[in-house]
Amino acid sequence: MLPNWETTPADLPKAVREVKKAIRANIEASGRSVEEVFAVVERQIQREVDDVKAGQAWPVIDYADIEAGTASPDLVKRRGCLVVRNHFDREQALAWDKSIVDYVESNDFFENYRGPGDDFFGSVGSKPEIYPIYWSEAQTQARQHKRMATVQQFLNSLWHHEGWFDPAKDVGYPDRIRRRPPGANSNGLGTHLDPGTLDLWMTREYQQAFRHLFNGTPEQYDPWDAAHRTTGPQYPGTTMCSVFRTFQGWTALSDMAHDQGVLHTVPIPGAMAYLMLRPLLDDVPDDDMCGVTVNQVFPVNPKYHSLLIEALSGIPDVRAGDSVWWHCDMIHSVAPVIDQQGWGNVMYIPAAPSCPRNDRYAKEIQHAHATGSSPSDFPEEHYERAWPNRSRPE
Repeated sequence: MLPNWETTPADLPKAVREVKKAIRANIEASGRSVEEVFAVVERQIQREVDDVKAGQAWPVIDYADIEAGTASPDLVKRRGCLVVRNHFDREQALAWDKSIVDYVESNDFFENYRGPGDDFFGSVGSKPEIYPIYWSEAQTQARQHKRMATVQQFLNSLWHHEGWFDPAKDVGYPDRIRRRPPGANSNGLGTHLDPGTLDLWMTREYQQAFRHLFNGTPEQYDPWDAAHRTTGPQYPGTTMCSVFRTFQGWTALSDMAHDQGVLHTVPIPGAMAYLMLRPLLDDVPDDDMCGVTVNQVFPVNPKYHSLLIEALSGIPDVRAGDSVWWHCDMIHSVAPVIDQQGWGNVMYIPAAPSCPRNDRYAKEIQHAHATGSSPSDFPEEHYERAWPNRSRPE
């Protein structure tokens, strides 16, 4: 058994050295060297990178095909991302966008806005771009909408979930909104991923989730296997997500062109194998995980991950009412933009199916909704507590 720490180790460099040494020994016990195992993964990723660069990176499926049960899952599983066309009626999405403006203006949000509540989204540049608003009627309606449940169940069902989560039930994870106005300059967000940090190597359940990478059998690793993903602990951090999301996602509230500071991903779900094994190679210091540490997002950088970054691919043009989804382990970024053309408005709504980890957080969701508070995964800003027209649990 590998050494594990169910809470953040007091001496991080010592723990990193210890777990890397143990994982290397575990791999070598299989009769393969770390370099041989990494080479297997690297060859597979190279094929995927070449394929992405040669063709359309983002699958596009119409909502009607998902609803009818005729949408093919094959390319979505290959790419790990998806644009759902006409997820909601365009006029419905534009009406939600207007209602959010009315909601924040009627409560003097801009007069009372205190600046970014966290360093991560504070880097994007426009003021504000990310609104720490969770309980507008528009957000609640979209999260609870039957059409949202239909898409979430389709996405959840791409996973091997038996015994780990219920694909037909979502906990309604509350998240923020983004409104980026025409003419805005935004620095975007660098390449990163969000499933965790050092806990991915250091906790018992994640060591089981990545067991095939750590025991020398990377051919058996499946990024769609939910086993052990829904039960373990997570190290606290400023950008942590307490729930297991099968997919991160947002719903467009405006039309957005593909060259206007939009989301990019590396559309290769299996890239996680590369990221988890890369720190074990000899060119990485023994007390370093390629820059991964606690209280920060998981970084992806040219020094260690140049092959992956080659496949970074932006979304196609989207219209209000379309939704955009990407596998929870997927590398992603937001491109910078200067003098944005048109609005760039979204509601962040993921797929977070019912499971022990998510059901625990559902109690926090209920409390935050009842009191109008910022949910505990987010900075304690609590703008909406006294707003009379926020949505109510009843």
